[in-house]
Amino acid sequence: MTRAEKAVVIQELSEKFKETSNFYFTDASGLTVAEINDFRQKCFDNGVEYRVVKNTLIRKALETVDADFSSLNDEVLTGFSGVMFTGENANLPAKIIKEFKNADSDDRPKLKGASIEYDLFIGEKHLGMLAKLKSKQELIGEVIGLLQSPAKNVVSALQSGGQTLSGLVKTLSER
Repeated sequence: MTRAEKAVVIQELSEKFKETSNFYFTDASGLTVAEINDFRQKCFDNGVEYRVVKNTLIRKALETVDADFSSLNDEVLTGFSGVMFTGENANLPAKIIKEFKNADSDDRPKLKGASIEYDLFIGEKHLGMLAKLKSKQELIGEVIGLLQSPAKNVVSALQSGGQTLSGLVKTLSER
């Protein structure tokens, strides 16, 4: 790869890291070509971009981002590295990795690290928690539901009370 090609890759990665605050680093070494293609297809089907890039190029691209990724260099950016970029649904790559691991007995790909809104999660131990992470839309839906709940209770109490009162008045008038 020439310097010009490396510069282009670094520029593309820099733009991706700046516009996407949710990305995962994986280690898919040991997978066969067919398994890698299947993993890439799952990513594509779910709207997740998966790229395999040299660690030095990733490091240089991360240096341009206005966040502290110093802890990634030593622990995450070694060996085989694939990067998964996702939009607002930050848990989607974790779900894809977990689903792929369940289907594959080799327990690959491994989660090396993740950045969710530029907060770092390093290591395989965080995969379960990241897969359970709720999306922004789910959290907004829960908040709206919680805000509507007291109002619904008041309205239903008033409606049931009104029916009880009218029934009582009707019964008294019949007597």
